[in-house]
Amino acid sequence: MPLKVAVQMDPIEGINIEADTTFLMMETAQARGHSLFVYLTETLAMEDGRVFARGRDVTVQRKAGDHARLGEMRRVELSDFDVVLMRQDPPFDMRYIDATFFLEAIHPKTLVVNNPAEVRSAPEKIFVTGFPGLQPPTLITWDREAIREFRARHGDVVLKPLNGKGGSGVTRHLADDPNLGALLEIHAELTREPVIVQKFLPAVTKGDKRILLVDGEPVGAINRVPEKGQIRSNMAVGGTPEPVELSARDREICAAIGPELRRRGLIFVGIDVIGDYLTEINVTSPTGAQALKRFTGVDATEAMWARIEALRA
Repeated sequence: MPLKVAVQMDPIEGINIEADTTFLMMETAQARGHSLFVYLTETLAMEDGRVFARGRDVTVQRKAGDHARLGEMRRVELSDFDVVLMRQDPPFDMRYIDATFFLEAIHPKTLVVNNPAEVRSAPEKIFVTGFPGLQPPTLITWDREAIREFRARHGDVVLKPLNGKGGSGVTRHLADDPNLGALLEIHAELTREPVIVQKFLPAVTKGDKRILLVDGEPVGAINRVPEKGQIRSNMAVGGTPEPVELSARDREICAAIGPELRRRGLIFVGIDVIGDYLTEINVTSPTGAQALKRFTGVDATEAMWARIEALRA
């Protein structure tokens, strides 16, 4: 059954069609006979309990510079669609959170992927703490004294902004690094958010594995290898993707978190695994599907649409 699909995303004109997971989702939807409409978060409007957006019908094609054929701008009521894909990039700030409230008003009559209430209640670097034994030693806090004590116990640590994306702002601090205090001061001047301090995992030099799950089941994985001398392996900051098989530990991690992902309606999820440890559960706009398809032939977006179609049937 053809579905009417709206995609809440960043401007489609500027995406990299060779790497963008949202583009592959749209390509796959179109190939399966579904119609597409795109809009930006800032066009959302709620009036008398009804949710509207202003955007354009679109057809996509894998042709650089001509990848999106857009119709005339028009205002639509989102409850008229079968599915809304919430695919704008983080940061997970108040604009992102407010958008989840808008979309929660139409879900599940219109299926929002992922469930907006659960996206809101599952911050990617906090959600992972709900699965004891899977994560490396981790502290999330504003308290500088707690950070000093954690570092004294674990020595070599990594500092991350709580709601960052793509590896932005991630720094490593050796046991004798005198700059941690100054960096915390800068962080406090720039934001009111807490920070994450995590024991450094030497295995990161061999890569950071991105595993994609659909409705709680692992579909496949890629390994993202950092540049020489770097600890950040995200492709947005120069990490190189390579094919990789799921290990027994990877499957153990997926089995532990899968039922909870399914229960929450988190249909398309990307997790990050370094060595034997789960470091993040990405539920906002997970990436990696294009690299996975290129290396393995496995298309996670086909699995996603098959599940969505079953839910809408």
